[in-house]
Amino acid sequence: MHVSVLTWIITIVVMLAVLVVDAVLMARHPHVPSVRECVACIGVYVGLAAVFGLCLHFFAGGTHSGEFFAGWLTEYSLSLDNLFIFLIIMRRMRVPRECQQFGLLVGIMLALLLRGLFIALGATLISRLAWVFFLFGAWLIHAAVDLVRDYRHHDTDDDADDATEGRLMRWVKRVIPSSNAFDEDKVFVRVDGRLLATSLFFVIVALGSTDVMFALDSIPAIFGLTQQPYIVFTANVFALMGLRQLYFLLGDLLNRLVYLPIGLSVLLAFIGVKLVLHAMHHYGLDARLGFDGEIPTSVSLLVIVGILGVTAVVSVARIRHDRRAVARAKAERLAKDRARFEATQDQWS
Repeated sequence: MHVSVLTWIITIVVMLAVLVVDAVLMARHPHVPSVRECVACIGVYVGLAAVFGLCLHFFAGGTHSGEFFAGWLTEYSLSLDNLFIFLIIMRRMRVPRECQQFGLLVGIMLALLLRGLFIALGATLISRLAWVFFLFGAWLIHAAVDLVRDYRHHDTDDDADDATEGRLMRWVKRVIPSSNAFDEDKVFVRVDGRLLATSLFFVIVALGSTDVMFALDSIPAIFGLTQQPYIVFTANVFALMGLRQLYFLLGDLLNRLVYLPIGLSVLLAFIGVKLVLHAMHHYGLDARLGFDGEIPTSVSLLVIVGILGVTAVVSVARIRHDRRAVARAKAERLAKDRARFEATQDQWS
C-alpha cells in the first residue's frame, strides 16, 4: 500500500482541524456535555471512521479496509480500559467536573503526539528487523496474562496509583511549583509574580503518562493486524476521537463491563499469537512444521468482533444475574422479617 506525502499531509491536517474545532467550541462554551450531545458526537466520529474505512476499500482494496476496521475496533476496545483508569484518576485527584473536559482534551492531544512517535518507531523497527514480531507477540501475551492476574486480584487501581502518586508524578510535583488548587480550565496561574502550575496541570501529566503505558500494549497490538503505518495511525486517531464524550457518556456504566479485562486479555493474546505466527511465516518456520501461520485479515476481524460481542453479552448477563440475586436476597430477608413479626404478634395475642 503506497501512501503519498500529500495524502499524509491532508490526513494529518484534516484530523488536526477536527481536534482544533472541538477545542475551540469547548473553550467558547465550557460545560459538562449532555447525554444527547455525547451520543451525537460519538455517532459523528464513528460515522467518520466507517466512511474512512469504506474509502480505503474503494481506493486501496478490501484487505486494507479490513485491516483498518480490525485495528480501529481493537484500539477502541483498549481505549475503554484506558478510559476506566481515567475515571479513577479524576476521582483520586478530585477534579471538578467542569475541569474534566479540558483535562481530557489536552490529555488526548498529548496521547496523539506520543502515539505518533511510537508508531514511527514501531514502523522503523518492523521494516528493518522482522524478528521484532517475536518480541511484540511475547509482550502482548505477557500483557494478556497481567490483565487476567489484575482481574483476579482486583488490582485495577494500581495503574491509577502509578499515575497519580508514582515516581514520575512525585518528581513533577517536586520540580514544578504549584498552587495546589484548580482554577477553572487554567493550567498555569500567576500568584504574587510567580508562575505556578494548577492542579489541572498534574491531571494532564497523569493522563498522558497513563496513555504511554497503554500505548505499550495498543501499538504492538495493532501492528499485529497491519504493518501499514498509515492504517495504524488513522486507526489510533479515530479510536481517540470521541473518547472525551465517551468518558462523560459512560461514566460509572464502565463498571458494568465486568468482564472487559478478560475480553481484552483474550484479544491481546490472540494478536500476540498472530504476531508470533507471522514472524514464523516470515522466516519459513511454519512451512517446516507443516502449516501456514498467516491468519487472514477477515478471520482476524471476525475474531475481534466475536471477542468483543461475547464480552459485552456475558457482562450484561452477569449484571442481570447479580441484580436478581440481590432482589432474591432482599425478598427472602423481608419474608423472614415478616415471619418474625407475625410470630411476635401471635405470642402477644
